[in-house]
Amino acid sequence: MKLSPRDSHDDALAAQVHPPDWVNPTPTGRYNLVAIGGGTAGLVSAIGAASLGAKVALIESRLLGGDCLNTGCVPSKALIRSSRAAHEQTQAAALGFAGSIVGDWDFAAVMDRVRGLRAQISHHDSAERLRSLGVEVFFGDARFTSGKTLDVAGQTLEFRRAVICTGTRPIEPRIAGISDVGYLTNETVFSLCELPRRLFIIGAGPIGCELAQAFCRLGSEVHLINDQERLLPKEDECVQQLIAARFAAEGIHLHLGWGVMQAQQLGSAKTLLIGRGAERQELIGDEVLVAVGRRPNIDSLELAAARVESNLNGVQVNDFLQTTNPRIYAAGDVCTTARYTHAAYAMAMIVLRNSLLLGRQRYSRLVIPRTTFTEPEVAHVGLTAAEAAKRGIAIDTYRVDMAEVDRAVVDGRSEGFVAVHTRRGKGAVLGASIVAPHAGEMIGELTMLIQEKRSLATLARTIHVYPTVAEALTRVALEYQRSRLTPRVQSLVKKWLAWRR
Repeated sequence: MKLSPRDSHDDALAAQVHPPDWVNPTPTGRYNLVAIGGGTAGLVSAIGAASLGAKVALIESRLLGGDCLNTGCVPSKALIRSSRAAHEQTQAAALGFAGSIVGDWDFAAVMDRVRGLRAQISHHDSAERLRSLGVEVFFGDARFTSGKTLDVAGQTLEFRRAVICTGTRPIEPRIAGISDVGYLTNETVFSLCELPRRLFIIGAGPIGCELAQAFCRLGSEVHLINDQERLLPKEDECVQQLIAARFAAEGIHLHLGWGVMQAQQLGSAKTLLIGRGAERQELIGDEVLVAVGRRPNIDSLELAAARVESNLNGVQVNDFLQTTNPRIYAAGDVCTTARYTHAAYAMAMIVLRNSLLLGRQRYSRLVIPRTTFTEPEVAHVGLTAAEAAKRGIAIDTYRVDMAEVDRAVVDGRSEGFVAVHTRRGKGAVLGASIVAPHAGEMIGELTMLIQEKRSLATLARTIHVYPTVAEALTRVALEYQRSRLTPRVQSLVKKWLAWRR
């Protein structure tokens, strides 16, 4: 990965996560565990194993910290924070100020802050810190030479166990002319120093949606293009409609159900020809950001030499995260479609127990929530209503709109809802969606209920601070409790109280 614009922040980042003067250690003896890839899964595996007293090596070909630190969670959330501040200023009149402030944001300063925060946080993932914790750090491309050895930078490492944590990279779009025109991905967008006046974003998943709203709030004319008729395709239809309406209200141009047919350079501008059925439309802009999916980083590993099988989705693993070579495990984005930092962390913990401590923990037992950090945030865990219907599972849904929650109302952020799906006639939670401020903070309680196989009755007994948006969880649990007061129960209670007078 090439750091750009290579300012003082990027120099500070590189000094932590790929020091220019780093000298790889000389391998001695067999390693208990070799982690290939220095993202979340690799870091957690290596540090955890070293803390147990294991002899551990970690190999990274680019920058320690992986996507999360360098091109994903950290820089994107820093950018989103600045964009939210910009948006709040435009809404000042609604909060009682004399008038709104029309944006005149210093985009270069915003991006300088993004890169500065990334460098500040990078010490957690630094090569020096890993070495101080007992991890031998190697920089270079790893390739298997057998089922128990691999090569990095001309040196051979022998291992008892290994874990592949090489992550993914953006898919190259199959659009005529796009390579000639040039495009941004999450790996390059945070290198921008000048705000694109007109920005095309291809793909309306979490990355596309988060960046569409952020750049629009900072002043770009944003066109969000998706070949499906909806955005955030994993979410329930009511969630999709709410976010689409919010985007349209903020001025994002939505082209849902339109495919990109061709890209061309027109002077200093870029043009996209988009189509939907027989319709055609030409869009003219300044930058193109592509966010249409990810592909696993496995091409250079020479997996066949280690008897490790893979497919288009990545390394094949069983429920214990073992590959087809039982000595070798995998964790993180390279072997799952649940491509979240917190999922990679949880998978790495499974690998530690199963590879070094004779554990038998199963990946299928993890309950993994997700959050898209738009405003409002979109969080989900478990089954959606559509997934339950597809599986033939009858559900009851309990919903509370944020407009009924006092804190959301006084904050002027009452858009959204909490919806919890339970097994029909029971309180056992099967899934939940939250569209609200801080939805990502709230989804944890519902994740715990699913993980521990508890019902909404547990949540009803939990006291939440008033006034907070988390009060919506109490309200949805009370909706469940009220549903249990059937006419027969109400009649019995009424008779009991009359007898007790």
